[in-house]
Amino acid sequence: MTSTGTPRPATPLLVSTPADLRAATTALLDDARNRRGAGAGRPSLGLVPTMGGLHEGHATLARTAREAEDVVVVSVFVNPLQFGDQADLDRYPRTLDADLRLLGGCGTDIVFAPSVEDMYPGGEPLVRVSAGRMGEVLEGASRPGHFDGMLTVVAKLLNLGLPGTGADYRAYFGEKDAQQLALIRRMVLDLNVPVRIEGVPIVRDADGLALSSRNRFLSADERRAALVLSRVLGTLRAGARDGVPPDLPAARAEILAERGVDLDYLEIVDPSSFAPAGHDARTAPALAVVAARVGAVRLIDNAFLPPVA
Repeated sequence: MTSTGTPRPATPLLVSTPADLRAATTALLDDARNRRGAGAGRPSLGLVPTMGGLHEGHATLARTAREAEDVVVVSVFVNPLQFGDQADLDRYPRTLDADLRLLGGCGTDIVFAPSVEDMYPGGEPLVRVSAGRMGEVLEGASRPGHFDGMLTVVAKLLNLGLPGTGADYRAYFGEKDAQQLALIRRMVLDLNVPVRIEGVPIVRDADGLALSSRNRFLSADERRAALVLSRVLGTLRAGARDGVPPDLPAARAEILAERGVDLDYLEIVDPSSFAPAGHDARTAPALAVVAARVGAVRLIDNAFLPPVA
């Protein structure tokens, strides 16, 4: 479904409470429905959950939603449940004014920027969504509790954004956070959440580094060192295209040889379950996933690998 051409404000409407979000989305969906007229199909709502500190990768999410949906909502909320380290939570960039300018340029209708109290009235939730076994490996093993906190806030945001009957509903997430995306898709399937999850391809800088809100903390030397991650993934992808089974020990050794880069993991997994893929004889598409600390900054990246013939 495509946008109806409804005039877009230069600056998104900023709301901070669930009640204001529901009122604003209802009004805009009603307007879109009236513009369509009888028999012209259902209006649609697109939700783009973010933690702020927005960059071109987030802008791509917002623009992708804008091209497909009648009403676009972007949430900006730094979720404390996703951080195991208070210092990391405090350090996460909070740039709401700049975020609003960027989103205004993308045609976003509403920005939902709640306080912690708005999202978690009464304190931290006593009941949370569990990521289960799928959330205990790779990122989940390195960041215990992270995915439980992520799924809990995403479930809340999806429910807060529900457009009700008579409207289509989609939510947009970046493919850079591949394990997160796979878990959200599984949660929506397992819990029968009435939303379609859309993955949007990774956006990279010209040098190949995957865009991240954390990249701003890299020094010039650290940024150059970080390029080993995308370079190794590119080599694995090119080899798979040529029918060459991936050589993970050699790939890990290349990363470990890069000064200032501390490798956490480099693995090849099934993209939907994150179970280990068969390294020697893959007959289905797989995903190479990597995480490393460069200086004080933790980075993740991934690349799809075609089946090896």
